[in-house]
Order: sequence, then structure tokens, then C-alpha cells
Amino acid sequence: MRQKRAKAYKKLMAMYAMTYGFRTPYQVLVDADMCAEAIDIKMELLKHLGIVLQGEVKPMITQCCIVELYKRGRSAQPAVDLAKTFERRRCNHREAILGNDCLQQVVGDANKHRYVVASQNQPLRAKLRTIPAVPLVHIERSVMILEPPSDETLRQKALKEAQAMQASTGEVARATADQPSQEPPKPKKRKGPKGPNPLSVKKKKPKPGESQPGKGKPGSGSKPGDTARVGEKRKRDGD
Repeated sequence: MRQKRAKAYKKLMAMYAMTYGFRTPYQVLVDADMCAEAIDIKMELLKHLGIVLQGEVKPMITQCCIVELYKRGRSAQPAVDLAKTFERRRCNHREAILGNDCLQQVVGDANKHRYVVASQNQPLRAKLRTIPAVPLVHIERSVMILEPPSDETLRQKALKEAQAMQASTGEVARATADQPSQEPPKPKKRKGPKGPNPLSVKKKKPKPGESQPGKGKPGSGSKPGDTARVGEKRKRDGD
């Protein structure tokens, strides 16, 4: 298988796993025509199913499909032998019905058991494309092919994604509503430029001739009343 095709198949099966819950080993319903085609072109069916689906597989077949192979005569005996190596899927049909109808009933309306269908019958594959999440495999020119997802599969995928988005939005809204209202934080006061440290500032030196406050000439700090008393004393001494 080419690397580009293998990468596309891996991405496709990852989509089925993420969106619809497919898990390995993949349960693969094989019809009578697929068994006959694998014998005719000498293809190892189990090996190629694992390569195309990018994982471990569990091939399964119904009793109705095996009966259909028996009805084809002795030429179909190798295909019968191949079908008997697969796990038998119960279809609960007491009387065998057409293999196509049997597989369609096993898949059901929603493919809840997450089957992959490997079929060479075009009408059956056309009916199964109307059911979401049914990976389809067939052989074309001796090459096994995993078909692109059907329109119904893509439609259901988009619907699931939209529902998940709405649920997520609703949860966020409920969580926001349950939280108590919080006041907006008060803006922090911006601190202005600090003044210089008074201990680190040099004191201003007085200029020559200037007296410092509190350090005048002797007597300069005397009060006016003291001067008047000294004058009175001198006057009395003169008398």
C-alpha cells in the first residue's frame, strides 16, 4: 500500500474511533462474495484487512452467508473453508435468508455494535451508506479499498460536534453564574519620586561673614528688657 493511502486510511479510522467509538480489534462482517473474491485473486484476506484498517481485526461471518456459499456448489468449497476460519456471528435466522439481507439486519439502523462491513455486493454497500458510522471495504482490481465516509456519516459527525460545542458553552455559562460577583480590583496607587535621604545630604556651609542662627556675638542674644535694666542701674550709680 502506498504511504499516502495508508495515511489517509489511518486518519479515517481515527475519525471513526473519536466520533463513533470504534475500537480494536475491529469487528469485520464479511459476506460470501468477499470470501469468493479473495480466493479467486489469492489474497490473504485477514492480512489485508489489518493493513487497510490500520489495526487488529476480528473477521466475522453469519450462518446465512455460509449457506449461500454452500449453494454455489463444490467450486466454492475453498471459499467455504475460508469462511469457517472466521468467528461465527449469530443472526438468529432459523431459516437462512439472503446474505445481503442478513448483514443489513445485523448492522441495524445505527450500527450500535460498531461493525466494519467487507462486501463485494454493490447494492448492499449502497444501502449501508444510508446508515451512519459503517466503514465499508471492498476489493477493486485486486486492491482492497476502504471507502470514504458516507454523507450520512459526515452529517452525524457534524451534528455531534455541534452538540458538544453547545454543551461546553452551557457548562461555562453555568459555572460563571454560580460564582459570586467579585468587585473589580482597586487600582494601585502610583508612587511618586522619593525625596533625597536627609542623612545622606551634605549640610550647606555658611559663607564667610554670615552668622549662623543661634551663634551670634556675645550679648547679641540679650532681650530688650535686659538692656533697659542695665541703663537704669547706671543712672542710679551716677546719682
